[in-house]
Amino acid sequence: MTSYLKPPKSLLRKVGRAIADYDMIRDDDRILLGVSGGKDSLSLLHILGHLQSYAPVKFDLGVLTVDPEVEGFDPHSLTEYYTQIAVPWHYAEQPIMEQAKQNMDGNSFCAYCSRMKRGIMYSTCRKEGYNVLALAQHLDDLAESLLMSIFHGGQLRTMKANYTNREGDVRIIRPLAYVRENQTADFAKNANLPVIPDSCPACFSMPTQRESMKQLLAQLEGQNKHLFANMLHAMRPLLQEELTTDHKEGSAT
Repeated sequence: MTSYLKPPKSLLRKVGRAIADYDMIRDDDRILLGVSGGKDSLSLLHILGHLQSYAPVKFDLGVLTVDPEVEGFDPHSLTEYYTQIAVPWHYAEQPIMEQAKQNMDGNSFCAYCSRMKRGIMYSTCRKEGYNVLALAQHLDDLAESLLMSIFHGGQLRTMKANYTNREGDVRIIRPLAYVRENQTADFAKNANLPVIPDSCPACFSMPTQRESMKQLLAQLEGQNKHLFANMLHAMRPLLQEELTTDHKEGSAT
């Protein structure tokens, strides 16, 4: 049996602080983590697994992988890995790509896929008795969402750190809210996590607003090394806002 890997302290500190700041994990929570096979979700799996072993708050942890049946993407190899580290796992398949061709509006496959996956995650939480859904978006994702909301929606909004879905039966948390993408990339590489390359090839073949925001932020950070720290400071009131209804948040990674 393979045990959870210990993430670096820099990661644990940021995740621990975010969990405490937004009261993400509570006694007896049953947490379902969405794992796509990318560096972020696999890193969060080991972070939560490590925290589970020593945190004063006791919680259960399970994982769910949704296969959108996109050509070139095969996450089946993850199931063996889940068994090795002895984490309860769930697997769902749905032809999201084909459904998108018929039903989606606009050109954002990522947003459509995210909504479809979210529905599958909620239904799995209900069926299997999980009350919390953990997602692996990080600070870079939150900053991109803020710019997308401003530029394309005329609103000051971003992904929330902790909120409840419309039905009121599942809390959604983002423990990586303070973590930079390069931190999860470094951990995944150094720990040799079984990352599935280009976890959704369709996302790389279709233009997205999110990718444009990522490029813009990278350019701006080259001119201002404090950019993301400043953006996090500005976003804190948005992260703290309590919502009881779902809202469009862009794609999940």
